[in-house]
Amino acid sequence: MIKYLLTTQISYIKIILSSFLLDSIYYGDIMVEKLVEVGILFDFYGKLLSEKQYSVVELYYIYDLSLAEIAEELKISRQGVYDTLKRAEENLYQYEDTLKLVEKFYRNRKSLEEVYKLAVDIEKESNATDNEILKQKAFILKEEIRKIIHNNQEGVY
Repeated sequence: MIKYLLTTQISYIKIILSSFLLDSIYYGDIMVEKLVEVGILFDFYGKLLSEKQYSVVELYYIYDLSLAEIAEELKISRQGVYDTLKRAEENLYQYEDTLKLVEKFYRNRKSLEEVYKLAVDIEKESNATDNEILKQKAFILKEEIRKIIHNNQEGVY
């Protein structure tokens, strides 16, 4: 009977630990997703935030400081940091809802990638037909697309 209870308890503990692990993995994925999302919004709209909001978001998301560390750094309460952070996040999401710059950026990037694929296809066809003029134009087109993609990424990342 005692062996059965111990086995049952150990199985129960394993189930609980597995559940916590799954919860933490799921929670962690959500946190990483939010971290990336807010980071991208901050890159696009950070300069629209107040100086205090900008500092709090930067310290929390970019430098990975805790609320207590930020509070100490900025000489405000932990609750003040939390409130400022939440207001800043709301503002960033509101800016995106209004301006949709991130959405447009990714849509344009996807379109450029499609155009680049077409340029590669044209280049392959020109190689097959030995059309030097077409081959050269496809190469120039690919290079111009690369420049556009590179220039757009510099402003974001």
